[in-house]
Amino acid sequence: MFAVLFSDITRVMPFAFAGKAPISKFMNKLLIAALLLSPTISIAEDDAVTRWTADHSIVFDAAELTLDDFIWTARPIVVFAQSENDPQFQTQMDLLLERVDELAERDVVIITDTDPDVLSDVRRQLRPRGFMLALLGKDGQVKLRKPAPWSVRELSRSIDKMPMRQQEIRDRRVVPE
Repeated sequence: MFAVLFSDITRVMPFAFAGKAPISKFMNKLLIAALLLSPTISIAEDDAVTRWTADHSIVFDAAELTLDDFIWTARPIVVFAQSENDPQFQTQMDLLLERVDELAERDVVIITDTDPDVLSDVRRQLRPRGFMLALLGKDGQVKLRKPAPWSVRELSRSIDKMPMRQQEIRDRRVVPE
C-alpha cells in the first residue's frame, strides 16, 4: 500500500524527493500521513480544473470545488438561486449554455449553486441573496454582481474590458518569429 501511495506522492510532489539522500521509512510514512490528512493537496487526478480543461462546456456544482481551484486558470461565472426551478436561474443557464463556445474562448468556467441549505465555500465567500450572477476574474476577485440574468454578449463585453483579457488578446495577435 505504501509503495503505491509513495509513487503517487512522488508524482504529485517530485520536488520533495529531488535531493540525493534517500528518504527514511519513518519520513515516508509521516509524509504520506500528512498528505492524506491535508485538505489542500489532492492526489486524485479527476479534479475540477482537469475536467474543465478537457471540456470547457462542463457546468460545476459549487459544492464540489472552491473558487481558489481556478485562480489564474479560468474566470468563474457563478449562478446562484434558491432552487433549480427558479425562472431566473433557468433563463440564465439557457443564455450561458446556448453560447458556451464564446465563453470558452474567454476561459470561463460555469459554476452553479441552487441549494441555500448547503453552505458551500463558494456561497460563503460570495454571500448571495436569492438569484445572483457573479463574474470573477482570473485573479479570484469579483468583477461583476448582477441580480438578474445577463446575456453572453453582455458578459463577453465585460470580460473583454478586463486588463488581463486585453493582454490575452494582444498576446494572440503577436505572430512568433
